[in-house]
Amino acid sequence: MPNKPNVKPERPWFSAGPTAKRPGWSSQALNHDLLGRGIRAPEVVARFAHGLTLTRELLQVPEDWVLVYLPGSDTGAVEAALWSMLGERPVQVLAFENFGQVWATDIRDHLKLEPEVIEGPWGQWPDVSGIDPAKDLVFPWNGTTAGVKAPNADWIADDREGLVICDATSAAFAMALPWDKLDVVTFSFQKALGGEAGLGVAAMSPRAVERLDRYAPPRAVPKVLRLRTGTPSDPAGHLPQNGGGEGFDRALASGSMINTFSVWTLEDWIDAVEWGLAIGGLDALIARTDANAAALDAWVQKTAWVDYLAEDPATRSTTSVCLKIVDERVAALDGSAQHALVLKIKALLEAEGAAFDVESHRNAPAGLRIWCGCTVETADVEALTPWLDWAFEAALAE
Repeated sequence: MPNKPNVKPERPWFSAGPTAKRPGWSSQALNHDLLGRGIRAPEVVARFAHGLTLTRELLQVPEDWVLVYLPGSDTGAVEAALWSMLGERPVQVLAFENFGQVWATDIRDHLKLEPEVIEGPWGQWPDVSGIDPAKDLVFPWNGTTAGVKAPNADWIADDREGLVICDATSAAFAMALPWDKLDVVTFSFQKALGGEAGLGVAAMSPRAVERLDRYAPPRAVPKVLRLRTGTPSDPAGHLPQNGGGEGFDRALASGSMINTFSVWTLEDWIDAVEWGLAIGGLDALIARTDANAAALDAWVQKTAWVDYLAEDPATRSTTSVCLKIVDERVAALDGSAQHALVLKIKALLEAEGAAFDVESHRNAPAGLRIWCGCTVETADVEALTPWLDWAFEAALAE
């Protein structure tokens, strides 16, 4: 067995969600005053509204956009946009990792639409030359399961007619987002800022709100995904003539909740956002993320047994960094044996308390996934890498 490194990460949490808590986090720092209060109490609604205000400030969301909470983390936020907005126009979906495939499947099988799915192999950004500005578009900005991110937004038309729905859960607070190119941006508490799971946020442009006001989708929308008031339209998408009131439910933008949300989870989110603002805002969060990714990159560049899953440096994620094992001893193994080796590496690291949750997503190629977002300390990334070398050789030696 190889010798173990001498130094362990002080905070060995590298999961891609929920991610590491902010440095210095303590449950005692959270506001306990409203725990046990009714979710519709004015003080509770005001606190939820305050969370949206802070989120807007930290993420630098344009003033004419609205933000709403959705149940079900980022998944719920994306699904709410899909169910409440799609159907007026043809739909294109970028599917270059697991969740792009999920959105495409849901649009086809559950919304009963016929999306054009533009696929890319694992590790590659898809060919976006065929993106049609007359169609709605759904895509993840950063593929959490593939470690592939959008290189830019130049391929999205400024004068588009369709809506652009962007799953940004592993990009928000860690990468600059081109708000003028997007119409719905979704994320969850549990990703870039280390919040608790269960709540998602959808930020919506005036164009997205206009779609909700004007278009009633010809389907029943489950209550927890319902962004608009009124009843389903007829199959042609015409608004129901039942006395008005249909359209975007504007109460959601003022801190009101679709169902009962966790006040504790909200307080934990406010704590994370306040930390982000206190250390310098969005620019500081991006800089911390970039420093972590650079520390990991320094190791990847000098390590023969590992390489990035994302082939093009311009599309490599700085948050959900996905790595493939390229050692010839592993390449000779079949897929199941490779996955088994990754699980051995994971078990060895966790038994030592050196790193937790660094295995690739269950639907991704066998490999490692290291979260490098802003709540991770660069020193811990640097301390992690010798342990990865140790665990790899130890797993092969077993």
